[in-house]
Amino acid sequence: MNILLLRPHPGNDHFGLGPFFRVEPLGLEYLGAALLGAGHHVTIADLRFRPGATTWVRRTRPRLVGISCLHSLEFDRVLATAREVRLAAPEAFIVVGGHAAAAFPAPLEHDLIDAIMVDDGEEAIVRLADCLERGEQLARVPALRLRTTDGWISTPPLEERTPLDLVPLPARDLVQRHRNGYHCLLFKPVWLIETARGCPHHCSFCSVWQLYGRTCRERSIAAVVEDFATCGDAVFVADDLFWYNPERSLELASALKRRGVYKRWILVQTRTDLIRRSGELMAAWRPLAKDFDIFLGLEAASDDGLAGLAKDAGIGDSIEAVRIARELRYGINGNFLVDPDWNEAQFRELWAFVERHGLQRAGFTILTPLPGTDYYQSELARTAGQPWANFDMHHLLWEPRLGAERFFELYAETWRRSILNTAGTKSLMDWVRQVRPSQIPYIIRVLLRTQRMMKPAEYLREHRASCCRAPQSPCEGKK
Repeated sequence: MNILLLRPHPGNDHFGLGPFFRVEPLGLEYLGAALLGAGHHVTIADLRFRPGATTWVRRTRPRLVGISCLHSLEFDRVLATAREVRLAAPEAFIVVGGHAAAAFPAPLEHDLIDAIMVDDGEEAIVRLADCLERGEQLARVPALRLRTTDGWISTPPLEERTPLDLVPLPARDLVQRHRNGYHCLLFKPVWLIETARGCPHHCSFCSVWQLYGRTCRERSIAAVVEDFATCGDAVFVADDLFWYNPERSLELASALKRRGVYKRWILVQTRTDLIRRSGELMAAWRPLAKDFDIFLGLEAASDDGLAGLAKDAGIGDSIEAVRIARELRYGINGNFLVDPDWNEAQFRELWAFVERHGLQRAGFTILTPLPGTDYYQSELARTAGQPWANFDMHHLLWEPRLGAERFFELYAETWRRSILNTAGTKSLMDWVRQVRPSQIPYIIRVLLRTQRMMKPAEYLREHRASCCRAPQSPCEGKK
């Protein structure tokens, strides 16, 4: 069977660090590997590059089209992509999957779509393709929301969550045409690797732990080593909580060294409290890359702020984690959450913390109730009518305590205190000196796009144009 897997363009990325991150569609590569192993013909089309969906449908003539939906801000773009596919191939079966689709499928229950995957898809999509090919009942396929003549129904769940070692290594050759377009920060091309899925913690703003029931599944050491060894020189590890299992992590570091794996750059994501109690582990991993960056969810500048997010870590963990990592020559990146209900003193508290601990490489996102979280359910009244594109953690979904104009003045000032401000401590030429000559146009283009984050008028214009356009929007009448 001909199968087409699509990664839609996410849409509006005027704000935030989106211009610095364009990574390969790893989830689709896993699905592609599983489908190829079952004898199907698979094409992955990344619609962040040309051509568009219609062209790919005409080229591949698919019986089954899978569309990824990684974040709730993409819901409308996914529907638009499904509409384009439906016009080009009326008989194709369209299934949507990915984190946002699984965590909160309701906005995708539309006549344009035939099914939604509500769990990991590597097993389910193979069974779906086989049932379509044989003309069997699709209600037998697990982990779906399925559109029927009587409405949407749920099929039975997977008997157990798919062990990661039953999932073949990703079919990266299916996106080889786009490889040079995948980048992170100063590095391109970049490869994305997954060694584990899930998270045992319960941060209030996150839907990962809710989707996976606070579990964490790990891929075998041998499979991870093979993945690292066959990828390129710059690697972003996609795990939500790298180094989660210290014993396994030490074993993995040793196995990579025995294989002779050494990278130009590695980026991982983890928690401050984990670093604080894992000095030996951190030391073991540091030799594996010339430059080794850690992305930390710093989230808040006080214990009260962290407690309000159910972070289960304190500000002392943040301070000590940064100290340990820097002592071992890790680069520290991170993110803080800015609450629309803040007063001016809380902004100034954040600025002081960033300055005191040299955290200018951090980013700053607006605390947003993402679908699939308890926080979303608690704020339904305040977010009613908001377009999904505004759930990007850079838009206001309700009128902030300080008013939109003052909030954005302080929010833009927060970004001006980061290294992205080319009028600040790190100039455009400082950035240019860090990349190869061939990458100078890329870094200049990205930095010019990010400068709008320093301008409150840009946020306010976008806020008034988008947040307040829905008739039932809580911002109505506050233009």
